[in-house]
Amino acid sequence: MNLPYTIPKTALVKTPSAESAYSPDVLLLNLDNLDNEPLFQKQSTVSQAASVPIVIEVVSSNWRDDYYNKLGDYARVASRREEMGIPEYWIADYAALGARKFIGNPKQPTIFVCELVDGEYQMTPFQGNTAISSPTFPQLNLTAQHIFNAAN
Repeated sequence: MNLPYTIPKTALVKTPSAESAYSPDVLLLNLDNLDNEPLFQKQSTVSQAASVPIVIEVVSSNWRDDYYNKLGDYARVASRREEMGIPEYWIADYAALGARKFIGNPKQPTIFVCELVDGEYQMTPFQGNTAISSPTFPQLNLTAQHIFNAAN
């Protein structure tokens, strides 16, 4: 597609209001905006939504961080402009560790594609052989099961 994107080996995401930064499992960077990132050259840290089209977190035993903390920090709350505003955030819960209110009962491995709409993430779950829909990559041809099978 000739998009100016890359996945760095290591990089951090720092929301403007935070003192610390996140090290996402997968971070897609927009190379065209890195010149506008004051911390990128020295600290491999981005803080602007224009630099991060997608961030992906793989859920582990601290699943609350991915479903609650990072979901809020990566979003932009309309009344709090200091939040990041990343347009798309994926939560890959391959081991079905999250709460039943998110992944169902019985718990099932789930991938959430969270799209930022009016400052809040709209979470769309994908399980099994349902095709994943990505606003950033509408031509994507993957299912949740394809991704989960690749891990084995």
